[in-house]
Amino acid sequence: MIRHPCFDEEAHRLVGRLHLPVAPRCNVRCAYCDRRYACVSENRPGASRRVISPEEAPAYVETVLTLEPRIEVVGVAGPGDPLANEETFEALSRVRESFPQLKFCVSTNGLLLKEKLADLVYLGVRFLTVTVNAATPETAEKVYLWVRYRGKRLSGREASEFLLSRQLEGIAAAAEAGLRVKVNTVLVPGINDVEVAEIARRVWEAGAHLMNIIPLIPLAHFRHRRPPTETELRWARRLASRFMPQFLSCRRCRADAAGVPGEGDLPQAAFCAALSS
Repeated sequence: MIRHPCFDEEAHRLVGRLHLPVAPRCNVRCAYCDRRYACVSENRPGASRRVISPEEAPAYVETVLTLEPRIEVVGVAGPGDPLANEETFEALSRVRESFPQLKFCVSTNGLLLKEKLADLVYLGVRFLTVTVNAATPETAEKVYLWVRYRGKRLSGREASEFLLSRQLEGIAAAAEAGLRVKVNTVLVPGINDVEVAEIARRVWEAGAHLMNIIPLIPLAHFRHRRPPTETELRWARRLASRFMPQFLSCRRCRADAAGVPGEGDLPQAAFCAALSS
């Protein structure tokens, strides 16, 4: 068993994980993403009751571990892109000093992955999730509205080609460095459904180990689009499974999620206590 609940179906029901909401800024505008709201009842990526500081992270971890001692993995998954926030690295460094037994995980859009990889390896990050939603620039233009890199904002074909190349380069470098790499793909009917198998093939060739196809939550620019049906989701996973093993138990976790995913997360009331302690 790989002892990470988002990388192994068995661990999903036995091992806990904690997301540190320390990364507010994002460098890619996805058409389905809306981080403006922090409702405690929403269970979706990008949602967080509030952002905590790196200085708060060790005490936050300690408090949550008392509530759920089965947590073995601490990750950063937002609410923005972790690699676009120096707070990610500072928070993980502080947590590593206090809790060296914990494993580290980071989720990213992949834009900065290759250039930040050495920092991740130094901190002991062992698990990586990269969200890849397109195989071609034509589709990427529909999913990604803009990309910001080194102070320059890119859009259209320039942005899509740049992001796709950076994602594959980052995945290849991370896999070569020994990280366990999972690729998340948000399935959007009529946009990227015909490219799912090609996405799987390309990330597999780059060195990824696992794929997680998740249904669209209609928000932001895609708020009027429909989510995939169960039949469409199963078919996409079947096509992609020709190239990549599929993870089937994703709960589309919040940026401040904690608990054993297969049993359900700790109630948000527990986070309120942890964040105010």
